[in-house]
Amino acid sequence: MNRTRDALDLPARMGEIALAGICAFAAAATAAQWLRADLDWQHAPLSFYLVGPYGTWVQGAYFALALALVLLGVGWYRTLRPAARSAAPLLLFVAAAVSLAVTALAGTGRAGSSPSLEALVHGVAAQTAFLCVTVAMLLQAWRLRGDPVWRHRFAAAFALALLAFIGLWVHALWREAPRGLTQKVEILLILSWLALSAAALRNGPRGQILVPTGR
Repeated sequence: MNRTRDALDLPARMGEIALAGICAFAAAATAAQWLRADLDWQHAPLSFYLVGPYGTWVQGAYFALALALVLLGVGWYRTLRPAARSAAPLLLFVAAAVSLAVTALAGTGRAGSSPSLEALVHGVAAQTAFLCVTVAMLLQAWRLRGDPVWRHRFAAAFALALLAFIGLWVHALWREAPRGLTQKVEILLILSWLALSAAALRNGPRGQILVPTGR
């Protein structure tokens, strides 16, 4: 019985750790906007904050978010009933996490700088991370429909994931808009979904935190 209870509690622990990683990323990214007076937050993408002052802290936040993505993917796969499970969102969350780590490690080019292979890798990895995580969100929200215990969360989760997916294409196609502003709005939408998802996983299907009873 203890083993069964521990198995049920593991996704909740994953959700708790994932939520901490998401909050750490949000805090570091927000603080960087205030601390980096040399960058215009409305025009500078978040990648620019990876280099220069406080860049190491932002880089660490990227890795914290990457870990959170993996934990969310595994946690939701374990907590849903077998009929509602799908490896697709899990694999996409993992792909997004790997791409995010590459984004943090590969240097980005500044406006007007000469193009480099490292900057190209950075750009491709960042775009891959955005695309993989938004598609993973959509698919994971859709899978909630197949589990009667979690079905009540489907509508809100899918609506927010869809809004983030649309926002990604608005950011990609609306080139006249301030690039930093539209990217950060998109990041806010993604972080909101991830945080709500992690909190739901942590608290259980009915909002009750799973605690081993020892019986």
